[in-house]
Amino acid sequence: MKRRNKVYLLGLLLVVGTMGHAVAQKLTESLPVSKVWVADNGDGTYKNPVLHADYSDPDAIRVGNDYYMTASSFNCIPGLPILHSKDLVNWDLIGYALHKQPPFDVYDKPQHGNGVWAPCIRYHDGEYYIFYPDPDYGIYMVKAENPEGPWSDPLLVKAGKGLIDPSPLWDDDGNAYLVHAFAGSRAGVKSLLMVSRMKPDGTGLIGNDVVVYDGHKDDPTVEGPKFYKRHGYYYIFAPAGGVSTGWQIVLRSKNVFGPYERKVVMKQGSTNINGPHQGAWVDTPGGQNWFLHFQEKEAYGRDVLLEPMAWKNDWPVIGVDKNGNGIGEPVLTWKKPDVGRTYPIVTPPESDEFNDPTLGLQWQWHANPKITWGFPSGRLGFYRLNCIPKPDGFVNLWSVPNLLLQKFPAEAFMVTAKLTFHNHFDGEEVGLVIMGEDYQYIKLEQENNQLVVKTLTCHNAPKGNPEKEIFQQKFSGNTIYFRVKVQKGAICSFSYSADNKKFITAGENFHAVPGRWIGAKVGFFALRSGKINDAGNADIDWFRVEKIEK
Repeated sequence: MKRRNKVYLLGLLLVVGTMGHAVAQKLTESLPVSKVWVADNGDGTYKNPVLHADYSDPDAIRVGNDYYMTASSFNCIPGLPILHSKDLVNWDLIGYALHKQPPFDVYDKPQHGNGVWAPCIRYHDGEYYIFYPDPDYGIYMVKAENPEGPWSDPLLVKAGKGLIDPSPLWDDDGNAYLVHAFAGSRAGVKSLLMVSRMKPDGTGLIGNDVVVYDGHKDDPTVEGPKFYKRHGYYYIFAPAGGVSTGWQIVLRSKNVFGPYERKVVMKQGSTNINGPHQGAWVDTPGGQNWFLHFQEKEAYGRDVLLEPMAWKNDWPVIGVDKNGNGIGEPVLTWKKPDVGRTYPIVTPPESDEFNDPTLGLQWQWHANPKITWGFPSGRLGFYRLNCIPKPDGFVNLWSVPNLLLQKFPAEAFMVTAKLTFHNHFDGEEVGLVIMGEDYQYIKLEQENNQLVVKTLTCHNAPKGNPEKEIFQQKFSGNTIYFRVKVQKGAICSFSYSADNKKFITAGENFHAVPGRWIGAKVGFFALRSGKINDAGNADIDWFRVEKIEK
């Protein structure tokens, strides 16, 4: 049964009352709920972040009683995640809009920090649209009749190096427009917002781009614009001042090409929520207004926060205006949005028993995947990773595409994974990794016809630095339990076990750091030295995310 059907049936059962309690309970138990972070407090309030994971540059819409969100995915595939919510607090990951990233010859290899930058999701004339930028190639568009897919292949709407952060607007007179920004690293210019006419079907831009705002004086690094219209005003919501230190501005004009008035509507203020900006204005069917945005948290990536929003004199105020100056501050806890009823708690999936015929939605590769990298087994209950040859000139994992990873789900958590290694030859290995520009992993490797547990670490991997071995111990048998504990502050410690009871510490602690524009990630790899016609493999039985044991 599809996830949306589960939620719909559950809503019906809640309406008819207690006679459906047993069935409702069974359906509720089938929804994923994190053991390490839940934003819904269960008492009509929530705590921020509503998504304690790296859903960078979020954008969201409401269609009827449903909310849909997407986010940047850079070089991780599948990309353009699609999340669904009924109440803006409980979010479920329901799919992806991008299953292979063009140009294919480029993204078949890792392209750290490149690929899908800040996207924009919209609903128009019965179809869902996502416009996303690739800063090296231009602005793409994908669309679907159902947000769970299938989504169309990416269409290059406007080619150009350094074009980023597109947001479309379909006006009420039939015209359409698109706002975008520039990436200074590619375009050589930045801190400008541009508006262009767009074909009503979203397939291309018309005429010249018009500069509508220059942020150099007051709003350096203005980017990430989102286009709206309300009460006859055209609004551009945009972050400025940098990812970790900036603020949220709003521009408004009665003319789509300006001139635009400017107002700061949210700052960090007295809170510890840095750089609060870039996101989405959404409303409820009852008329409440809310704003979803991210916060930069180093190794934990950019998690997603929900802020109350109010309109005053046709300007939005986001968060809580504590001193009456019209500039809001983020909230830590707040009353949940009033959407007419209470919905079940749900979070994006984390743990995986690998019992399905498809790979879980929590997993992403570091490049366009190949069929040989791994296979689900369905009812056999494992996911098979094949030992893929290391790339030519291999120095460290930065160049490896077949990294199967997922986002950090909380500040503190513990991962334990059970796997069986079917090793064939020396040089074959399978490992559990905390991946970023610095990384560390624990692995089982065949060496001199003997399985050996090793822990290796690498500092500043993008610079081509080699790995350093910090632990080695021979291992009997081929079924092993890998574990990593991540403490607050992203301090990681690796261990292993032969029986899932006694765990042996493997090397010193490691401080996780971000990747290129993404948070640190946790997951697996399976590699070998050289090519063979029948390489070894590892069957991952399960991967479980839990609270750290006391």
